Parts: sequence; C-alpha cells; structure tokens
Amino acid sequence: MKYLSKEDRPWGIFYVIEDHLDYKIKRIEVEPGNRLSYQYHKFRSEVWVIISGSGKVIIEDEEKSFKKGDIIKISKGSKHRIINDGTEKVVFIEVQTGTYFGEDDIVRISDDYNRI
Repeated sequence: MKYLSKEDRPWGIFYVIEDHLDYKIKRIEVEPGNRLSYQYHKFRSEVWVIISGSGKVIIEDEEKSFKKGDIIKISKGSKHRIINDGTEKVVFIEVQTGTYFGEDDIVRISDDYNRI
C-alpha cells in the first residue's frame, strides 16, 4: 500500500492513508511495552479499529482492555491513551473527524517521552 506520509515516534510509527478537509485516516503501530501520551484534542474526535495486538486503553481515567477487532470511540475533548502491554505490536486504523487535523492539536497531560 502507498501512504501519503510516514512519521516515526518514540512509541512506534504512523502512516497517513488519507487526508481530507473533513477527515483524516491513519495506520498506527505501537511497539510492545510502549504507550501514547495521555492527551486530548480540541478540534477532532477519533475512532480506532484494532487490526492486531491487544492492550489497554484509558479514556477519561477509565481503563479497559482491547483486542483485535475492537472499535474504540473517542469524543473531542476526551482524555485518552493507548497502552501496548503485550508482546505483539498493536496496529490500529484511526479515523479522525472534526474541523482540524494537525499534529499540534494534541494537548498532552502526561508523556513518557517528555514532549509536554
């Protein structure tokens, strides 16, 4: 598959699949033992479809387990984080909807990589 862009992150990698005015689609890969920052977005909501792996997600301080095939919905303004506490890479498709999709619409509350 050909991607629009690829970005390395300390927790893994993401690829932009589509980027439009009213939505953006990414493929996100989180390496074992890593997690994204606990964060929220001012301008977008997200839906995650878990393609492979398992782990935990925290939304508004509530922790839940997830596995392949699960769908996770995150409302605009909701604090969230995905955690790969397994031995297999977690891969998910993220569909963003809203009014702005820039990487600067990440408000980090806590971050393992000191990017606050």
